[in-house]
This record gives sequence, structure tokens and C-alpha cells, in this order.
Amino acid sequence: MVSGFEGLPGGVAVSHLCVYDWPAADGVSGGTPHMHLTCSEAYVVTGGRGAVQTLTASGYEVTPLAPGTVARFTPGTIHRLVDEGDLRITVLMQNSGLPEAGDAVLTLPPEYLTDPETYAAATRIPVDAPKEEQERAARARRDLAVEGYRVLREASGPEPLAAFHRAAAALVRPRLAQWRARWERGARAAAVATGEQLDRLERGDASHLADAVVRAEQPSVYGKFGMCGRLDVYRGD
Repeated sequence: MVSGFEGLPGGVAVSHLCVYDWPAADGVSGGTPHMHLTCSEAYVVTGGRGAVQTLTASGYEVTPLAPGTVARFTPGTIHRLVDEGDLRITVLMQNSGLPEAGDAVLTLPPEYLTDPETYAAATRIPVDAPKEEQERAARARRDLAVEGYRVLREASGPEPLAAFHRAAAALVRPRLAQWRARWERGARAAAVATGEQLDRLERGDASHLADAVVRAEQPSVYGKFGMCGRLDVYRGD
């Protein structure tokens, strides 16, 4: 029997994003700078204008975003979305379930990266609180992350960025066993299913094609306060 996998193709996650238009201390409007440790990300721009600022060991870049642009980057890329007018994006995330499980570390100042509890207290959004309180929390953590991001961006030499990488890795280490389990039943299961289908076809066995199904769904949550903007999200892992 071919392994079953019911997620989106390749084990990706999808969400719709309206980027924050809140100005930060540097006068730039947009989202919260952060980095993923195991997941690549892609932006499919569907409306408005803006840019994504990125910071890697290779340096700082700015990629313009306009309708039709597809921009993507790999783990380790610090990224900050900039809104220049109603920027709207469909976001594709590798390893569905891992980003929701914490595969992102915000560029907070170093004193907030010392342990998981300190970091969580500085980044938590009170999901059961009124929307106004959620917005205040989202803006506060965005501004704190911009503060740390600007220090990293303006630093001379590689050590400040390397130190952030080390701190981020230490913060997520307690979750790695859970991440591996999510990956095994998500992206890995999708790849295994393809391998088994190829094996069957090589034997002249096309019986798995009779198990074809069609699925559709609407977002399970609308307007969630995310790192980069208000999110419409689909059922997660």
C-alpha cells in the first residue's frame, strides 16, 4: 500500500498576508525582522508594493516586491518585509507545521535571547485578549526586533551575526525532537509517497491512481497577528 499523505503538495504551508503598515523607529513601515532555521520561504506578491530587506553572511540586500514577483530565500536569511502601499502576499513555507512550531527567531537584542522563557515573554501575543491588546503586543515585539536588527545590519565584521545564529540555535534546541516528528509526518512523508509511487510505476502497477481525491478548504483563521502582518491561515499540522 502506498503511504498516504493528505497535506499540500510537497508538504508546504500556505497563508495570505497583508503586511503591517505600522512605521517603525527608523521610519520604515512593515513587519518584524526574523530568521527561520530549517525552512525555506517564498513570497508570491498578489497586490500593492514593497520590498524585503535581507541580511545573511553574504551581506545586506533589498529585493523590490510588486504584483507577480516571486521571491524566495533559504534558512538563515534574516528578512524584514517593507510595506510601500497595501502590500499583499501569498506565503509558501517549507515543512508545513515547523514554522507554526517555532521555526523562527526574531532579531531581538541579545539580552532577550538568553533562554526560551525570556524570549517567549518578549514575543508572546495574547491570543485571547481584545484585538487592541494583541495589536499593541505585535507592534511592541516588532519594534524590539527592529532594534536588534538594525544593530546586526550596521555591525562591522561577522561576529555579531554569528552570535545571533548561535543564540537562535540554542533557543530552539529543546523543540528539535518535536520538529523532527512534524517533518517525518509532513514533508518527509510526502517525499516517501512519491518514491513508492515511482516504484509502483516501474513495476507497471498504476493502481494508486484509482485512489485519487480532491480537497478544498477555506482559511481556518482570518486576520491573525503574525510576524510580518495580518494573516489568513489554513489548518495546520
